[in-house]
Amino acid sequence: MMDEFELIAHLTLSLNTNDSTVVGAGDDCALIDLGLPDRWLLFKTDAVVEGIHFMKTAAPEKIGHKALGRCLSDVAAMAGTPTHALITLALPADFDSGFLERIYAGINTLAKRHGVAIVGGETTINPERMLISASVLGTVTRGKSPLRSGAKAGDAIFVTGELGGSLSGKHLDFEPRLSEARWLAENFSIHAMMDISDGLAGDLRHILKASKVGAELLSDAIPISRAAKLAARADSSAKLPLLAALTDGEDFELLFTAAGRDGVPLLEAWKKQFPELRLSCIGRITAEPGVTIRDKKGVRPLSAHGYVHFQKP
Repeated sequence: MMDEFELIAHLTLSLNTNDSTVVGAGDDCALIDLGLPDRWLLFKTDAVVEGIHFMKTAAPEKIGHKALGRCLSDVAAMAGTPTHALITLALPADFDSGFLERIYAGINTLAKRHGVAIVGGETTINPERMLISASVLGTVTRGKSPLRSGAKAGDAIFVTGELGGSLSGKHLDFEPRLSEARWLAENFSIHAMMDISDGLAGDLRHILKASKVGAELLSDAIPISRAAKLAARADSSAKLPLLAALTDGEDFELLFTAAGRDGVPLLEAWKKQFPELRLSCIGRITAEPGVTIRDKKGVRPLSAHGYVHFQKP
């Protein structure tokens, strides 16, 4: 049985494209050139499934927020601006119309905040559980979209916010880092970028694979959320905070690289522009493949991985 990424690689191996495709499957969004003089089109779809991405007991407004927010986070990872969305609902026959109206209220609130027009969608029956799929269009300045394949040896690695413990609530209540990503692309040379949805340890490896490089992380520099620390204190069987920060996923923060010489100026400018949002330099890109982590005991290979659908036991 294939895991999620093996399946994606298998299914996309011989997909048809055309001359307008700048970047197809394999990055946070597709990039499409429709002949606009200064913009490329961004195209993204994502889905949330009851029992996997949310529980039926969750506040419906937050379910809607997450359904659209996941796509907006991917647009952010391309330094883009979302413009339009379609929403598809797959519902059990006994659906609660009031519950769905509140889901749409959550979708609409986030859409208004970021200027996204909801322009249609689809409804269908799904006997066992609810599924909500969002498809988003957006734009990005030509040549200003940082791809996963752009990381270079010597780059500094950065993450926004704090990581781990998202199940305590953040996975339903995150803010897509759209303005932050556009500011980065406009003011600095960002070599590679993506959002953290499957965990830092897993998502970093996507950048490394696409860029054909390696990485060394600094354990003390990884920003661990208060939620991850509290979970470890409350339950001795919970993940250690550092492991939670590396593997929990659904943080929806930005992970990006820039030239090492830009590290200090970038951090200083960030503090002035976004004083309420933490930015951390957590390591460097290396020419050697693989991922290592440095702590007080030295440097060792990083064995932790992020979340993978259809993961083999």
